[in-house]
Amino acid sequence: MNPILLSFQTEFIIFPSHIVGNFNLAYISQDDLILGFLMLFLIGLLYIWFIFRIKKIRQKLELDYHEKNLELIFQKEKAEKLLSTLLPKQTAEELQLKGKVSSRRFRMVTVLFSDIHGFTKIVEQMNPEDLIDELDKFFMQFDAIVEKYNIEKIKTVGDAYMCAGGIPNKNRTNPIEVILAAIEIQQYMKHMTIRSKDGKKAIWGLRIGVHTGPVIAGVVGSKKVSYDIWGDTVNTASRMESSGAVGEINISGMTYMLVKEFFICQYRGRMPVKYKGNIDMYFVKGFKPNMAADIKGLLPNEYFITRFQMLRYDDLEESILTKLENELPKNLYYHNLKHTIDVITEVEIIGRKEGITESEMLILKTAALFHDTGFILSYNNHEEYSVKLARHILPQFFYNEKQIDKIAGLIMNTKNPPEPTTLLEMIICDADLDYLGRTDFIPVSGNLYRELKEYGKIKSIDGWNRLQIKFIENHQYFTQTARNMRDVNKNKQLDKLRELI
Repeated sequence: MNPILLSFQTEFIIFPSHIVGNFNLAYISQDDLILGFLMLFLIGLLYIWFIFRIKKIRQKLELDYHEKNLELIFQKEKAEKLLSTLLPKQTAEELQLKGKVSSRRFRMVTVLFSDIHGFTKIVEQMNPEDLIDELDKFFMQFDAIVEKYNIEKIKTVGDAYMCAGGIPNKNRTNPIEVILAAIEIQQYMKHMTIRSKDGKKAIWGLRIGVHTGPVIAGVVGSKKVSYDIWGDTVNTASRMESSGAVGEINISGMTYMLVKEFFICQYRGRMPVKYKGNIDMYFVKGFKPNMAADIKGLLPNEYFITRFQMLRYDDLEESILTKLENELPKNLYYHNLKHTIDVITEVEIIGRKEGITESEMLILKTAALFHDTGFILSYNNHEEYSVKLARHILPQFFYNEKQIDKIAGLIMNTKNPPEPTTLLEMIICDADLDYLGRTDFIPVSGNLYRELKEYGKIKSIDGWNRLQIKFIENHQYFTQTARNMRDVNKNKQLDKLRELI
């Protein structure tokens, strides 16, 4: 067998001594070479198989891990879904985070009790399964109605149904929302008849009682948790129901005082209540004529909806102003909470004098409230961020898409340079630059300079004053009201600025 010299560009292949004999590094036989390559090939295959097996094992471990995680996620989602059906969202989240829920006191909650009249006789006439099906149908409809008006269902006991507005999130509108729900529930029940087995019709008559006052709300139970409320308000609402009449909504004098501007209420006398003395009672007969869309007064018109939304705006304003106070950067010396309040005040003053409608005022004040919220997220292009926040928050306060689009347009019109084309755009632009004609112009201007300098938008006070002079010389108020209120002072401020240069 001829020896073969293995040399590749002056580099030699070196094999172990058992292959090359006496450790001859230069010469090996052809058979030994084939055997060496075969061994290398087998080692390579073994290595590939080993890597493949490791990869398979790793994939299986990862799959098992993800499956377990997915199962945990599904279990968590199932638990959260179950909790959400038993408890309000905010309460359920607190229970999950802390393992318990603190009881809270609410100053103004409107409690509704309802009870089916003659239920005992109906039970005797109906098949138990049919009875449960009918009750389930009714209560599902009640649930849909109270959810529509942001009311919290508390519980059902037999044929009794209990819910409350103003919890777990406080609001000013809960007395009206509960009455709206009560009207819908009564209308639903009045149109519902069922036929018993013997062919006779059984009418499901409903009594509803409503009272407004303070309550304590919290979670009861450890294994079977439920959200409940306590206090004299609950007891009084129950008495309103038991003292009511079939097909009627019986409300207390306290609730009446809070809803009388919106609904026709028929006084029906006084009722003694333990620890409370005598309480006035009223039947709610429907919407007031100027707020009704139908002759019977059972449907609201646009005027009612606008007036109602103005009340909701008060809750919205409180929420957004609190958000601005807590979340705006502290170095916003001009575009701060005070500026937003100033603009809201001015749009209302100018809007009233310009003769805009209530629905337009709602749109205008909401735009003024949101126009600088974008500074929470970014100093640059804050108007776009303000619009995003408005689109996210306003549906929670029952603003419709058309209203939100108008509000977004007004916010974008506050961007410099202002170029308004409609009266509402002119009003908000004038309100936003109202400080130009106010007596406190110099200190306010100083705060704006301080802010702009800190954000790198301006370099010197002299340059700022010159920029202000140029801006004011070219500026004009768009509404006649703003011109009458601010033009004289604006010219005076212009003279003061010229003296500073």
